[in-house]
Amino acid sequence: MDFMGDRATLLETGRFVQRQVESSAETDNSAGAAGVTPAGGPTESADAETEARHRRAAEGGDVASMSVLGALLLRRGDLDTAENYLRAATAEGDRAAANNLGVLLHQRGYTEEASGWWRVAAVAGSAAAAHALGRHYREQGDEPAAEYWLRQSAEQGHALGAYALADLLEHRSDVGSERWLRAAAEQGHREASYRLARALERQARQAARTGNSVRAVIAGRGERDRTGDRADSGVRKAAVGTGPGTSPGAQDTDAGQSLLTEAAQWYRQAATRGHRRAALHLGAILEGRGELKEAGRWYLTAAQDGEARAACALGFLLRDAGDEESAAVWWLRAAQEGDGNAANALGALHAARGEQQTAERWYRAAMDAGDVNGAYNLGLLCTAQDRTAQAEQWYRRAAYAGHREAANALAVLLLQAGDPTGAEPWFSKAAEAGSVDAAFNLGILYAGRDDDRAALVWYERAAAAGHTEAALQVGIASLRDGDEQAAERHLRCAAGGGSTEAAFRLATLLDARQPPPRAPALGEAQPEKTECEQWYERAAEHGHRRAQVRVGMLAAGRGDMTDAARWYREAAEAGSRNGAFNLGLLLAREGSEREAALWWSRAAQAGHGRAALRLALLAARRGELAEGQHWCARAVELGPSEVTERAARLREALHQELTA
Repeated sequence: MDFMGDRATLLETGRFVQRQVESSAETDNSAGAAGVTPAGGPTESADAETEARHRRAAEGGDVASMSVLGALLLRRGDLDTAENYLRAATAEGDRAAANNLGVLLHQRGYTEEASGWWRVAAVAGSAAAAHALGRHYREQGDEPAAEYWLRQSAEQGHALGAYALADLLEHRSDVGSERWLRAAAEQGHREASYRLARALERQARQAARTGNSVRAVIAGRGERDRTGDRADSGVRKAAVGTGPGTSPGAQDTDAGQSLLTEAAQWYRQAATRGHRRAALHLGAILEGRGELKEAGRWYLTAAQDGEARAACALGFLLRDAGDEESAAVWWLRAAQEGDGNAANALGALHAARGEQQTAERWYRAAMDAGDVNGAYNLGLLCTAQDRTAQAEQWYRRAAYAGHREAANALAVLLLQAGDPTGAEPWFSKAAEAGSVDAAFNLGILYAGRDDDRAALVWYERAAAAGHTEAALQVGIASLRDGDEQAAERHLRCAAGGGSTEAAFRLATLLDARQPPPRAPALGEAQPEKTECEQWYERAAEHGHRRAQVRVGMLAAGRGDMTDAARWYREAAEAGSRNGAFNLGLLLAREGSEREAALWWSRAAQAGHGRAALRLALLAARRGELAEGQHWCARAVELGPSEVTERAARLREALHQELTA
């Protein structure tokens, strides 16, 4: 037989691609019939003229016109008439007609006969027929035959064949699938572009995991925190290396960034062609780069096409921009379409406004949508209202579903109820699942049992994940063990994370390494503040009384009595006996003995022996011998030893004076 060449594609009849003019059916390029034009349009009359022309030619025995006319009628749905023309053209050796006859028969349910005609066309070189035949064999479960024919189609440059082959290879976890996805995507295949982007994104995520800096970005449903905020969805942005001397980890993140950039390009191609999930993922990548305006545009595109996750993501973007009302509109739309995360976000929004009943309704809606965060958030809501029994019920429900923070919260409730035995396994479960708070809480639990070794293990685990208070505990343990280097490292982490106690302890550690301060000579410039003084000041500014006293002492050592007095007064007013004593010393030097006595009295009543001795000396100078004896007795009682000795001698002298 003398077979003609292939014709243009007509329509999709299979299930691999939707709403695309990519198919296994063929018609004539020159006929202008590759698309479908709405009725009444200018092309409709042209199509009618084309059909009439081909009908006249077909009736005159023109094989090519028979083939094209059959394809046109097939597209229109006139299967009976189309079959007559296609069979006539096929009998004359037209391979396009053979392929289209197979499409027609497949639509009618005659799959075996259809496959026979596809084979005829495929053997004659029809890439579209080879694609259809390959899909037929895959549906029959004959994967080797399916791969053979799909490969024939793909190697001829048929986009659908390349995509179907990639799908088959991916099903087998064959690394060759990406090559054919790329081939189909490069020809504009929308779904191939999307799936290629997903594959590249997964590779980027893997590369990022081996690097040092990874940023999580929302693209869909993931675990959320109690406020309904985003969490990791799988789209990540890795830090970029700085040059040829970068470490292997930085090179890995470089590779991850490159892969993510390419993924964004393919997402863009698919999204431009109307793929709503591609628009969602593209928006996520752009948001991760800080390109919020364009990210919002793609989220909006996907959301308007009915992608609930995009509507939810758009809501978060708007909320972060300060437009809470618009955010609520998109969250409502997403929640009504069954997005549990959007329902959680609405619940958090209403909870923040004090609308507890509405918040509870949305949290329940999230739970009904299958989002376990709904139960966790209900537990948080009940806890805030002191409905402990109900809170435990919701936490337990979420914890059994694998919610690690719910497991931690449940354990805290049990511990507060006096059930440490019941709390421990939930802390352990949450910590093993990655809850940093649970790891820290386990440390507290073991420390309460005087099991310092086990406590330190969990503190170290939490500290490694960035838990500030855990880092403080590890720093304290390192100081106790004499490992100053490790102590400094952990105290710096904790202080940098905002721990006031860590800032004070770090300052103390650094202070011990410095020579004692000296007052500047006359005319000498004030020395710059040391690092330890800066840490003392950070702790002092957050109300740490011992730090305030130390900052005052350092200021006094520099000769800055005004600053010293300010810090001593702050500490004293907050209840520091040392602050009150030192403030009294400054006031006494300035001649304000009466006010100094008030602060020394406050310090002595709080147990400061030196303040009691100062009051005794002041009373003795004034001739108030009985008062002096009272404060001497108090100083002897409070100590320390040198104060006790001096106070005892003064008391004896006062006694002799009284009895003389």
